[in-house]
Amino acid sequence: MLFVSVMMMLGIFTACSSSSGDTIKIGGLYDITGPTGDVGTPYAEGEKAYIEYLNSKGGIDGKQIELIGQDYAYSIPEAQQLYQKYKSKDKVSAILGWGTGDTEALRQQIAVDKIPFISASYSENLKDLNESPYNFLSAASYSDQARSVLQWIKDNHKGGTPKVALIYNDTAFGKSPIADAKAFAKEIGVEIVDEQVVDLKALEATSQLLNMKKKSPDYAIINQTWGATATILKDAKKLGLTTQFIGLNWATGEGLLPIAGDAAEGFIGVVTHAFPYEDLPGMAEIKEYLESKGEKLEDKSQKFVQGWVAAKIMVEGIKLADGDYTGEGIRAGLEKLNNLDLGGLGANITFSSESHAGTNEIRLAKVENGKFEVFTEYIGY
Repeated sequence: MLFVSVMMMLGIFTACSSSSGDTIKIGGLYDITGPTGDVGTPYAEGEKAYIEYLNSKGGIDGKQIELIGQDYAYSIPEAQQLYQKYKSKDKVSAILGWGTGDTEALRQQIAVDKIPFISASYSENLKDLNESPYNFLSAASYSDQARSVLQWIKDNHKGGTPKVALIYNDTAFGKSPIADAKAFAKEIGVEIVDEQVVDLKALEATSQLLNMKKKSPDYAIINQTWGATATILKDAKKLGLTTQFIGLNWATGEGLLPIAGDAAEGFIGVVTHAFPYEDLPGMAEIKEYLESKGEKLEDKSQKFVQGWVAAKIMVEGIKLADGDYTGEGIRAGLEKLNNLDLGGLGANITFSSESHAGTNEIRLAKVENGKFEVFTEYIGY
């Protein structure tokens, strides 16, 4: 068991008030010590921070939010055990989840139990309301991200048909957008010339990149987290590859830069959520919270913002539940969110009884002089 001591040590075990008033309980599934912990840790910190900030402002209708979160180390069986605990013992009204494999494994149980679930997974499968009526996506799905990247490639490539490789890991997360990306590429006239599998914890990707080099792709789309992405970029630099690498959202962010070093220069990333250094209206709340804790905005990453936004979206749905804090009531509240303005922290979000997709829009950023610089507005396909 990897959770209690780790979570307490990291300060993200719970985010509840000492108030004696009624509380609304939310469960949290975190990857702190598992293979996606590089991005999972700041994301979990952002969720906890938003709930703490909300409680400091009085909560919701005088009720405090109790966020009961534990590290499950990216283990599906552990996630399933925690889910049962949250449902039966803690009696949570909603859950903030994490990984694709566990979110997809839980979605039928979530539907039966009627527990709204906002995950850090943006799997296309979660958009199917017949299978996932209580799942909500807080950002563009991985497939929509890949489609937008392919459309950008199609619109901006010079000289013939663009050739694209796909690099991903052998998990439900890694493979999530691959079939949809291939289908969309064929539809718009982009050629997928190669696919390579690189483990999430890989420290070497030379053999895969040498195989990819034989197909001479103009672009390579990466669906990884920071660690594997850095490995790919560093080995590509050593091999002198001229391929333009473009990462989906979990490959993108400040945490990539210190481990990739100079190899990150020119890398393009999908931006689903704002960087802390962007001057945006939604950043004011985060800055206020951090200053109250003696912390600075520049010490946080985009993934912190991403977790903050996920918790904020859940809370906005709870506010619209008209006092019905059951799973059914919160689902109905979330479905009332129409063009929710996040102050630029993410694309505006819309849910309805017909769609829980939220948005299909992303931005793109390029690493220039060791910093991600956003160069598009929110775009779709």
